[in-house]
Amino acid sequence: MNKTIAVIKGDGIGPEIVGETVKILDTVAEKFGHTFTYVDAPMGGNAIDAFGVPLPDSSLETCLKADSVLLGAVGGPKWDDQPSANRPERGLLKLRGAMKLYTNIRPARMFSELSDACPLRADIAARGIDFVVVRELIGGVYFGEHRTEEADGEQKATDIMAYSEHEIRRVAHVAFQMAQKRRKRVTSIDKANVLDTSRLWRKNVTEVAREYPDVELLHMYVDNAAMQIVRDPSQFDVIVTENLFGDILSDECAMITGSMGLLPSASIGEGGFGLYEPAGGSAPDIAGKGIANPIAQILSVAMMLRYSLNEPQAAYAIEAAVTDTLAAREVTADLARAAGTKPLNTREMGDAICRRLA
Repeated sequence: MNKTIAVIKGDGIGPEIVGETVKILDTVAEKFGHTFTYVDAPMGGNAIDAFGVPLPDSSLETCLKADSVLLGAVGGPKWDDQPSANRPERGLLKLRGAMKLYTNIRPARMFSELSDACPLRADIAARGIDFVVVRELIGGVYFGEHRTEEADGEQKATDIMAYSEHEIRRVAHVAFQMAQKRRKRVTSIDKANVLDTSRLWRKNVTEVAREYPDVELLHMYVDNAAMQIVRDPSQFDVIVTENLFGDILSDECAMITGSMGLLPSASIGEGGFGLYEPAGGSAPDIAGKGIANPIAQILSVAMMLRYSLNEPQAAYAIEAAVTDTLAAREVTADLARAAGTKPLNTREMGDAICRRLA
């Protein structure tokens, strides 16, 4: 296999964790006889500094021509004063739209070896955490009209949330097909008691569910879901929800597993074309200190190999290497206290996983 991967190192800890992940990909290439060609694609705050915009046309072209895209993280307080349309995150939204990445997949899994890092009560954590959030990614309020205007002597801001039936149905199919390979339960999260978009969401998800009679469908309001995720996360198998709710809930799901540094994220469009990144952000407070946890980024390339490059064996090898490393209590600073061991730095963590992968 010979594939081209666009690499967006991004901001904050992005370059550090991407560097370790490329090292993992190189080990995969050697182990399985593949060739990966990496092409840099600046995006985010660093692109604003260098080019004046968060996503230069050249970077967008690089991503669209690649077989897959690897992203570190974008953003940070340095660029908080940028106009709304030119903030680092706008580059990511533009890229998702251009790549037509309508589905985001975020696994929420607690590694049993690190259950002490779970912030939930021990009896709740003991039931286990292993579910997936499937989030619609290029519709809803993030892609609606945004405006701020003067009205009656004061400023008035408006953000439009809109969904069409086909946007809802295509992401619902992803969720049900995923549930068929897991524990056969989908929980659809909305706010149908208040929002028209949520009523349309519920109607279409219910109709799609009829095509999957082997999968149980439950509906849940988003405020209740936020509570249930911390009360008993073991009840969930596959969660499907719209863009804004998914953005918020998926971060909550990540934190209950013990660390944002453990959980990957995949954004996928038609034909498996995708963008892969960690679930956490750019963490500017620890950037450059060599203490960032690269596991989420490393696991994101396992998802890349599985969903975009059709290499499930290589994906499994990475996941097994990560599990074995954690079982050996080799962890970074965010998990060292729970593991009861001395922390590794970012490079040492990457090396430890590489050794087991090789």
